[in-house]
Amino acid sequence: MSTNTITNRPSASRNKFKNESSGQQLSRGAQTGIYALLLVICLIVLFPVAINVFAAFKTSADLASSSPLTPPSSWSFVNLKIAFETGNMLRGFSNTAVLVVVSVLFNMLLGSMTAYVIHRFDFRLKKGIMALFMLAMVVPFYTTEVSRFQIIKSLGFYDSLGAPLLIYIGTDLLQIFIYLQFISKISEQLDESAMIDGASYFRIFRSVIFPLLLPASATLGIIKAVDIMNDMYIPYLYMPSAELKTLSTALMTFVGSRSTDWNQLAAAILIVLLPTLVLYLFFQRYIFSGIAEGAVKG
Repeated sequence: MSTNTITNRPSASRNKFKNESSGQQLSRGAQTGIYALLLVICLIVLFPVAINVFAAFKTSADLASSSPLTPPSSWSFVNLKIAFETGNMLRGFSNTAVLVVVSVLFNMLLGSMTAYVIHRFDFRLKKGIMALFMLAMVVPFYTTEVSRFQIIKSLGFYDSLGAPLLIYIGTDLLQIFIYLQFISKISEQLDESAMIDGASYFRIFRSVIFPLLLPASATLGIIKAVDIMNDMYIPYLYMPSAELKTLSTALMTFVGSRSTDWNQLAAAILIVLLPTLVLYLFFQRYIFSGIAEGAVKG
């Protein structure tokens, strides 16, 4: 009996080794498939970007005589200079900066305060307020545009920076959800200790809660900033004046009813793309880490 047991041990270990090796081969094959899929997705995403970059550095003759995927014969920065001056990109940068800074600051403040009140306090209309936020996310954006336009115009904010600021400052469900997840990790004993020391609710929020919400605030601030810089609809509709152009609406300068200068338009798109790209690449780890921390309760 013992002899058979001893003789069977090598075969059992060999079978175990075969199973482990086959599992490793399957995992490597799966990894290869995942890498191939990611490569295809990257090519699909970078395909229009490459066309735009090549067109931005081509002359009109080179653009008409070559394929969109063909690199320019001579890389010239003339289109970038013309696009920057013609589109008045400096004014666009300043207007966009004002919208981003003011909107993000007020957005963080209102979003964090709303989440703090909903999480820490019980009141009669608490569920109704959350239902209204959910309803606002479900209702299509363009169905309420007529009424919103009339409200903005009646308030006297039309054709001014106040119109998009009033719209961007509004708190959305994503902010409340992420702030709620972060606040749920903060022990209520901190609130009680501060109240024992004589702190008011506003003092507790300012000195205890909000400093602990900085990771969530950084994440939401970056997402909101990128969203504002890429938005063309609201600035184009509510700020038609030339002196109120943003980076996105400045692109309309290069689009005409009869003709379009494609190489200068591509150069202008490249100028508008660079700030958003740099901001996203520099802060992407904070975006992903903030969303991951807010999605999982500790």
